[in-house]
Amino acid sequence: MKPVRWTLLTDGSSDRVLLHPVRWLLTQISERPFEGTWADLSYYNAHSQVGDRASASLSRRICESLHAFPCERLIVHRDAEGQPAGDRRREIESAVAATELTTPAVRLVPVRMTEAWLLISECAIRHAAGNPSPRTPLPLPRISKLEKLPDPKSKPKELLRKASEFEGRRLKKFKSREAQAVHRTAELIQDFSPLRSLSAFRQLELDLTAALDTNGWR
Repeated sequence: MKPVRWTLLTDGSSDRVLLHPVRWLLTQISERPFEGTWADLSYYNAHSQVGDRASASLSRRICESLHAFPCERLIVHRDAEGQPAGDRRREIESAVAATELTTPAVRLVPVRMTEAWLLISECAIRHAAGNPSPRTPLPLPRISKLEKLPDPKSKPKELLRKASEFEGRRLKKFKSREAQAVHRTAELIQDFSPLRSLSAFRQLELDLTAALDTNGWR
């Protein structure tokens, strides 16, 4: 059976960690094979004027994504970042409609920043930090609190530093590769089902399911 190709367009490069919960969800929804790709638009950014990059519209980025990474289904991510999630979803819908392209899109709108979705596995965080046998406890936030964290972008890095138990020069060296450790955390999470208690994750699952049903891909 030919795999269904999907492309993930995110707000920024750090959000490519969303590839992993999306892949997990697709395995839960369908037995069909899928091939997922993150839309790396660094080439377009590098060849645009500074002003163009700053004002690049979502519609333009959608077109660039589909040109560079053709697919049967596009997943468009926007963090709510304090805005009503419904507003962000309508923003995506308007941007997709403005492109007049035929590739269907699925909306992905976490209530808080993406990084909050990684705070569900102590095991993954400890292994990503390189210290699976800890001496100190790791205080993960409750799942019910993830959508209310004041600064979710910094929380995974904070927990990774704590999990590493490094000090001095070793901690300084570890901080220089924290971004890689955050991505490694996402790779190591085997089960994203705890996120089903979050409204944004449930909505993503519903949207993915509806998208697959539309094309008979379940």
